Amino acid sequence: MRVGFYQFDPVFGEIKRNLDRVAEKLAPVRCDLLVLPELFASGYQFASKQEVASLAEPVPDGPTTQRLIDIARTGGMHLAAGLPERQDGRYYNSAVLVGPKGFIGLYRKAHLFFEETLYFEPGDTGFRVWDLGIAKVGLMVCFDWFYPEAARTLALKGADILCHPSNLVLPHCPDAMVTRCLENRVFGVTANRIGSEERGGKKKLTYVGQSEIVTPQGRILHRAPSDREDLTVVDLEPAEARNKFLNPYNDLLRDRRTTLYES
Repeated sequence: MRVGFYQFDPVFGEIKRNLDRVAEKLAPVRCDLLVLPELFASGYQFASKQEVASLAEPVPDGPTTQRLIDIARTGGMHLAAGLPERQDGRYYNSAVLVGPKGFIGLYRKAHLFFEETLYFEPGDTGFRVWDLGIAKVGLMVCFDWFYPEAARTLALKGADILCHPSNLVLPHCPDAMVTRCLENRVFGVTANRIGSEERGGKKKLTYVGQSEIVTPQGRILHRAPSDREDLTVVDLEPAEARNKFLNPYNDLLRDRRTTLYES
C-alpha cells in the first residue's frame, strides 16, 4: 500500500487557491491514501466567529469536499483532510475521508485546542474507522494526539492506519505520535502545515511542520522538515498493524486490565 502526506503553507481564506495548489501537487502522485493538514484550505487562525461562518462549509456538499472527491477520483486515491464544517448553525473543526467513488466519512474534532474553543463546537461523531478494503483507517485531528484515548479507541475499533490532519504549534507531537503508534501497534500519518499566521491582533502562531509516517514498531519511515514543503509517499504493509503480539506471551490489546482503568 502506498501512503503519504502533503505538508505546505496554506494562505488564510484563499480556499480556491489552496485547493488549486493541492490539486496541482497531487496530479502526478500515485498512491492509495494521502493525508492533508487540518483546515488545509481555509487556514487556521480565525479572528472572529464571522470569519468562521464565512469559510465553513457543509459536508459533503461543500466546495472543499467536492473538490477533494474530484482529486481522489482523478488520482485513484483516498484523501483525508481537515476543513471547517457548518451544520445547522453550528461549526466544527472536522476532517473528511473521500475516495475514488466519492464521500466516505466525517469526523469532528473531539479535543479543541486554544481559541478553537471560541469558534467551534466540540466534536460529537466519536472516533470512527472505515474499511477501505486494502486497510482500515481512522481519523483524529491535531490536538487529539494529546489524549491517548483517541488513538487507543481507533485501535480497538480495528484501525490499521491513523490519519492525523494537523496544524501543530506545540513541539512535542512528532515524538509523541511515535509512542501512540507503538502503544497501539498501528501506522500513523500526521500531515502538519508549515509557516505562520498572525491575524486580528492575535499572538503569532508558528507551525512546526515535521509531518511524519510512523510504523507499528515506532519506526519513523519519513519525517518532514520543520520549515519546508514536503510531499512524501512511502510503501507500507497494513497487515503489520494487525499483529498485536509483543512476544509469545503478551498480546497488546488482549492483556489490557480494563477493570483497573476506570476512574
